[in-house]
Amino acid sequence: MRDPAPTTEPAAAAQSPHARRFGLPIATCLVMGNVIGGGIFLLPASVAPFGTISLVAFGVLTAGAIALALVFGRLAERHPQTGGPYVYARAAFGDFAGFLAAWSYWITAWVSNAALAVAAVGYLTVLFPAAGAHKWSMCLAALAVQWLPALANLAGTRYVGAVQVIATVLKFAPLLLVAVGGLFFFDPANLGPFRATDQSAAGAVSAAAAILLFSYLGVESATVSAGEVRDPARNVGRATILGTAGAAVVYLLGTLSVFGLVAHEKLVSSTAPFTDAVNAMFGGTWGGTVVACAAVISMLGALNGWTLLSAQTPYAAAKDGLFPKVFETKKRGVPVVGVVVTVALASALTVYNYTLGAEGVFESLVLITTFTATVPYLLATAAQIYFLLSGQRERVHPGRLARDGVLAVLAFGFSMWLVAGSGYAAVYQGVLFLFAGVLCYAAMSARKTRATA
Repeated sequence: MRDPAPTTEPAAAAQSPHARRFGLPIATCLVMGNVIGGGIFLLPASVAPFGTISLVAFGVLTAGAIALALVFGRLAERHPQTGGPYVYARAAFGDFAGFLAAWSYWITAWVSNAALAVAAVGYLTVLFPAAGAHKWSMCLAALAVQWLPALANLAGTRYVGAVQVIATVLKFAPLLLVAVGGLFFFDPANLGPFRATDQSAAGAVSAAAAILLFSYLGVESATVSAGEVRDPARNVGRATILGTAGAAVVYLLGTLSVFGLVAHEKLVSSTAPFTDAVNAMFGGTWGGTVVACAAVISMLGALNGWTLLSAQTPYAAAKDGLFPKVFETKKRGVPVVGVVVTVALASALTVYNYTLGAEGVFESLVLITTFTATVPYLLATAAQIYFLLSGQRERVHPGRLARDGVLAVLAFGFSMWLVAGSGYAAVYQGVLFLFAGVLCYAAMSARKTRATA
């Protein structure tokens, strides 16, 4: 199987004053900023209807996410190019598998942007109640928080990195306040039933995990932007593991604290659970207002990072002739066409979902990304299994063969489990999105064949 050539960037782009490569700290912030984006601020309320069994789902999900991060770290050591799962799938299985990974990841990125924007509006209405007066005022607010990070991206990677560091720092204050301080105000009476639905324990864990996966989307962030990272063979894997592990600690403690601070019946209908948690700790509304500010900043930071990632994968695929050539357009270190097209699609999806009604918009978008995210995850972990079993010594570290094999199998099984838990509706909509790309691949593959004939 032909291995794709490493992605190289034009010297002019690297010398632009608006383009700057990321070091380990910024790459780690990119992972943590994208993982701890909007999920942690809204998901405690989204999984509360399942009961406290969702904490079990969070624990299982955390173990799976760390296994996935370790697999991505190993793959990034051997393939330190922009594109992440796309690069790995194409190296192992050829153009079609690479295209499916790129197409599915691209869908995940811009649908995630729409979901993050919807989540941000829930906290924005705490600060500006008028924004939540009507579904269309909420829709306009969601569109605004999508386009602001897009403008920061268009300014160049230098500004993307700066925004990411600032947003990551600002979000940690309220998260740590609730995650650690909330344990001192913990009231077991608020936890509610262990299993609040009529599903089996396994079914409830799987269903809760399908929603919670959204909170771990982004573990691959550093691998997707590997071409913008200094010494990627060394730093991408480290950033992936450090960022995922740090996010996991904050997630588990934060969710547990919210469950113990906010009464179950109130948490189920909450649109800003961390705000409610801080208000329960200190009384009044000042603490909740501070948390709402930090949550909005956090989600804007996550949108800043996800907007970059959503443009990087089609950029890498376009360089290989698998996406339209226009996606190769890069200025100030950023694939500008990818940014504009992605935010336009996310905006259209946001408007479409609000036409159906504001209720359940976040959950429906999250479940679509749950399915589409598993496609590049499955292909990437399958690529690692292929490399390990095919005896390609240049890609395999002999001393880590058994450990890497176990991790790859666990990560693959974890991804399959997420598909099973995402539900029929999410799989149906996700498959429609996925299969729409087959026509695009047919056209691009034919064009590529004619060009080389």
